[in-house]
Amino acid sequence: MHALITDTPMVKLEHLPVDGSICLVDDAAGITRMMGEFLSMGHERTVDRKSRPAGQVGLLSSSLSVDRGIIVKIRALLIVPILTVGLVSCSSSDSKSDSSTTDSVVTSTPDTTPTVTEAPIEPAFTAVTPTTGDVGEVTVEGPITVSNRVPLPDFLAGVPTSPVVLAGVPFEAEKFGYIEEEFFISGTANSYGSAGALSADGVWNVTKIDTAEYKTRIVVRRPSDPAKFSGSVITEWFNVTAGIDSTPAWSALWPEIVREGGAWVGVSAQRVGIEGGAGSTAPFLVLKNADPDRYGVLNHPGDNYSYDIFSQAGAAVWRQPETILGGLTPEIVLATGQSQSASRLTTYANAFGLADDVYNGYLLISRGQSASTLFCPNAVLLENPRSCSDSTVPEAVPGPASAQIRADLTRPFLIAEAETDVLRYRPATQDDTDVLRIWESAGTAHSDAYTLGIGDADTATGDGDIALFEAQSAPPSSVYYGIITCGLPLNVGPHTYILRSALHGLDHWVRSGEPPTSMPKLETNADLSAYLMDAHGIVLGGIRTPYVDVPLAVLSGLGQEGGSFCGLFGTTRSFTADELAALYPTSDDFIAKWNAATDAAVESGAILAVDAENIKAAGVTYAAR
Repeated sequence: MHALITDTPMVKLEHLPVDGSICLVDDAAGITRMMGEFLSMGHERTVDRKSRPAGQVGLLSSSLSVDRGIIVKIRALLIVPILTVGLVSCSSSDSKSDSSTTDSVVTSTPDTTPTVTEAPIEPAFTAVTPTTGDVGEVTVEGPITVSNRVPLPDFLAGVPTSPVVLAGVPFEAEKFGYIEEEFFISGTANSYGSAGALSADGVWNVTKIDTAEYKTRIVVRRPSDPAKFSGSVITEWFNVTAGIDSTPAWSALWPEIVREGGAWVGVSAQRVGIEGGAGSTAPFLVLKNADPDRYGVLNHPGDNYSYDIFSQAGAAVWRQPETILGGLTPEIVLATGQSQSASRLTTYANAFGLADDVYNGYLLISRGQSASTLFCPNAVLLENPRSCSDSTVPEAVPGPASAQIRADLTRPFLIAEAETDVLRYRPATQDDTDVLRIWESAGTAHSDAYTLGIGDADTATGDGDIALFEAQSAPPSSVYYGIITCGLPLNVGPHTYILRSALHGLDHWVRSGEPPTSMPKLETNADLSAYLMDAHGIVLGGIRTPYVDVPLAVLSGLGQEGGSFCGLFGTTRSFTADELAALYPTSDDFIAKWNAATDAAVESGAILAVDAENIKAAGVTYAAR
């Protein structure tokens, strides 16, 4: 089998739009067949997170399972003909298109004092267990054991499958001391509307329209040893951009979840992943098609009910942990989602966060400027979901083109944007408050080499860190076995490390009331059409890591050539030998600077100390060049 990430193109994807009109949307309409996000990693948690101050994590061994200087071979992964990440300007089928120039840059002298939004000295937030309000009760069935999967198409013959149908390779739960189980939940869900248009400030008053019966599924990954459970549950709204359930947040966050002993619950909140529909790009992975015997009993009445379904799923974790969590007792339950799912969660938090009060906090990754539609007539949803964003559609309640998070939320909210995302998101940005943090990361992409393959080969012993480090000198230009070939090498940036720190900081925030530090913003020109760059072409400001402050390459979230999905993947331009020699006369010089920048990133809160150990160990391989 071929490796997921390759440098040699095998198949060139043709006939895709090149004009930016490749919106990856809730209904999956118009998406070419691509692969979803993948993950299957873990590590034993060895330190009690509840008693540990922010910035300290359970010990992760920095011993390396591969020879120094050798790039870890990436395990062959399941090719799924979908792509689960979306352009942040169109991160949901019901959001407006945002216009900005994403490939433009402005060269500038580096500014050593990037803008920082000051946080309150004494946060007003005090952690309180959610009440779950009047959220409806559900019936929980499972763990589900019936399995009779339909064989994959011939071109996927031989790739591994699992009874639990998700985009990507199966999670090897036992290998990492985890259990994966699937449950069906059923109940009565409400749909909601609004008497007036939804406002940009996110302060919305919604009213119930009608109810519908539903039965959906949740997927649970939890420690097999109860003593290793941290008490934290991370609940992900499955991304259905490509018409199937996928897990992009898990793909980026798994090292922090698993090494800390957290539980993860994925929710099939939207219809298309279960029932299929117009524009579904991988019908053989739609649940009812993939295994009719297992999933034929499911019933999803439509996305108008998705918000209440997500509330009821989270409430069930609180109310029925003996079944869903195998008897583990949740202490906090967080909500997360990436891209399209982050857009849905923007609407969810503004419309239901206060009244339903299910989740202790929210981590939104790569959200766009707009928010998802609250309500759209089912006939329109089924025929052309993208038209739901049109305010002229009778009864439709689209999300605003620019939507902030409502200021009166009482639960912590952290929004993490990659460099790819910021220019489009920035018109909706807000100042940090005692319950809001917005992070913007330099040198990162909406989706990158780690989430597109390196992370799936990571064994959480340092090998993935070496692979990512060495990819700066040999970045891939093709992914999905060469099905997508971009004009330039893909971004091999450090976003996974920053997102791990974000999740850890949110967890600590919820438990202690102490928010993560306010972070500097990426520097842009006045009209948000371009970033300000240093002499190398690396963006100024934002969250800094050794990957951008002691660079071996120019990492960018922009600049990719060609059509298809390459614009999501950012770029990497490796430095030449002469450039490296000018920057770092000796390997010892590089290693010293790399380690110092890593320490600075830990001090700033950009990365965690446990990851810093492995980042430093990876840096040592520079001497073997």
